Amino acid sequence: MNKKAAGLLAVMMAVSVFATACNSNNESNNGKTGTNTENSGNQVDDSASIQFPLKEKTTLKVVARRAPLAPSDYNEMTMAKKLEEMSNVHIEWDTIVETDYNEKKNLLIASGDLPEMFFGAGFTDTELMKYGADGTIIPLNDLIDKYMPNLKALFDKRPDIKAEVTAPDGNIYSLPAGEELGTGQEEIGANPDFLYINEDWLKKLGLKMPTTLQEYHDVLLAFKTKDPNGNSKADEIPLSFVNAFWTGDIGYLFGAFGVPDKTYQPANNAYAEHLNVDNGKVSYAAIQDGYKDAVKEIAKWVEEGLVDQESFTQEYTQYYAKGKTEPETLGSFLWWDHTDVVGPERDKHYPIVPPFKDMVVKWNSGSAISRGGSVITKEAKNPALIATWLDLIYKPETTAEVRWGPIGEWFEKSADGKLVQKSDISNPGEFRQTVSLGGGGVFTGEDFKNIAPPEARAQQRLDDIKNLFVPQMQKEKYPNIFFTEEELKTIDKLKPEIQTYTNSMRAKFMLKGVSDSEWSDYLASLKDMGLDDLMKIYQDGYDRYLAAQK
Repeated sequence: MNKKAAGLLAVMMAVSVFATACNSNNESNNGKTGTNTENSGNQVDDSASIQFPLKEKTTLKVVARRAPLAPSDYNEMTMAKKLEEMSNVHIEWDTIVETDYNEKKNLLIASGDLPEMFFGAGFTDTELMKYGADGTIIPLNDLIDKYMPNLKALFDKRPDIKAEVTAPDGNIYSLPAGEELGTGQEEIGANPDFLYINEDWLKKLGLKMPTTLQEYHDVLLAFKTKDPNGNSKADEIPLSFVNAFWTGDIGYLFGAFGVPDKTYQPANNAYAEHLNVDNGKVSYAAIQDGYKDAVKEIAKWVEEGLVDQESFTQEYTQYYAKGKTEPETLGSFLWWDHTDVVGPERDKHYPIVPPFKDMVVKWNSGSAISRGGSVITKEAKNPALIATWLDLIYKPETTAEVRWGPIGEWFEKSADGKLVQKSDISNPGEFRQTVSLGGGGVFTGEDFKNIAPPEARAQQRLDDIKNLFVPQMQKEKYPNIFFTEEELKTIDKLKPEIQTYTNSMRAKFMLKGVSDSEWSDYLASLKDMGLDDLMKIYQDGYDRYLAAQK
């Protein structure tokens, strides 16, 4: 779940906007492209093949979600300039920082002030079905067949990807996006939360790497009370995290109580957070006894001063700063990669804490490939032109440049012609935000083998997942299911209240603790909100998914 406008992957819930299509747009809305259209004075015959670069420059109006460190004007980025040179299509980018994106996207739709395209749209399944039905966004099936040979080739090779983006009504409203690095439990995002610890402090205090949750607690207590940074100030932060974010969340530690808690929704807000699957049975982690034990234990740590209380409100830019203070003040933290938080100067003395004995490691829900790619709106003057432009991004080498950064900035070519990350990038996580357009293209496992081998830290992460986490990882996960329209209506009705309540009480329980009577009231409230009905939908969807595999 994302933060702080009600959380980045969880704030994607509230959709109460209504937009209707005009009759004059019916032809575009059904994906047909048999008439001549005009865009910014440049007439294009979209009944014929569109050849890039165009003879005359044309302009498209596009809204995109951007990372905090990216320039607000994407046209300052080398990759945007490269795409314009390839196509002679100029993009008027309206970029929205990711923490504000969903709220502002909804306002744009409600006001009718639509762009021609949302790039890397990140629409929820409910939004895709709603706005596809009312004509706000158009079906892409025919456009893909006629104007997107690169994407069509991907679909022919990987029908599973086509199936994932195909709605229950048979239409494709959004394009696929993602990076398929690793497979199954060994996929790079199988566990997004690595626990890191300050090894220099361990050595200074004569402590060993903890192997149980109790040993970890004792280490944190020593970090707080024994002045490991040696400045005679009580400024050490024993443990920090980013509550309910896609990475860095404390729910990883709940696995020490047998119930890992998941707050990451992979570009799909249709299913709730906190889902686990065991032996085909879908369960809600936040009502299990182990979850109760976990939040009570964390509350004790909070009372002892072992937990950074800003963990419950901080953005990750604040988080990054805590790892780079002088002198060092951060003892332990959860994140995707330690270099992002503590920087390349310190990352080597912040190793991973291996999973504790008998801990259950989360296997994250969803898929590496999402339905979160671009959508074309009813305001598109020439959908065929937009589709042709988007197809550039589905050529694998261009996909790599769009998703990571262009050749010369992120990549260089090796002697065998493959793209390799440049060796002078000191902080890849932060640098990638500044050079990557993101939001588009699919880079498959085959592409990683043939075109751009994983960057060094990605390969290290794959090795860590396989060697450290897979032996104790869950055997099942909840997949990226596209629910029926009726199921989505029920999800949209029940889930926002349930999820908001669950997450607010989760934070409250960790900060203040929970009594048996308070826990009973909490369970009763969730039942009254319709949790049983919501879980039945998730179970039915999972059962269909299993049946389809036979």
